[in-house]
Amino acid sequence: QVQLVESGGGLVQAGGSLRLSCAASGRTFGNYHMGWFRQAPGKAREFVAAISWSGGSTNYADSVKGRFTISRDNAKNTLYLQMNSLKPEDTAVYYCAADATYSTVVRGALSRMGYWGKGTLVTVSS
Repeated sequence: QVQLVESGGGLVQAGGSLRLSCAASGRTFGNYHMGWFRQAPGKAREFVAAISWSGGSTNYADSVKGRFTISRDNAKNTLYLQMNSLKPEDTAVYYCAADATYSTVVRGALSRMGYWGKGTLVTVSS
């Protein structure tokens, strides 16, 4: 089992920045590929960014490319999402996820994802 706990959400004005963290416990964090997903009110959960177990590969949704950066610190068992130039349409609950297969994370195969956190709310005001 892997337990994931997100933090760092909050209220920010458009154009501002936030950094989300996801603390992992349980099985070896470094064995898993990780991702960030988000779900806005009334919408389906969508892929935001993914990072391979080593950090050597990253992928982003087109909507966040150039603004968001995913990273991880395996020594600290922590995943990060640096979000810059935030827009009101970035408002959502952000979830971290873990899986042993990178394609599962990158393709946003929600039903196949191994582990999910409970989410942290990000609200961007205009």
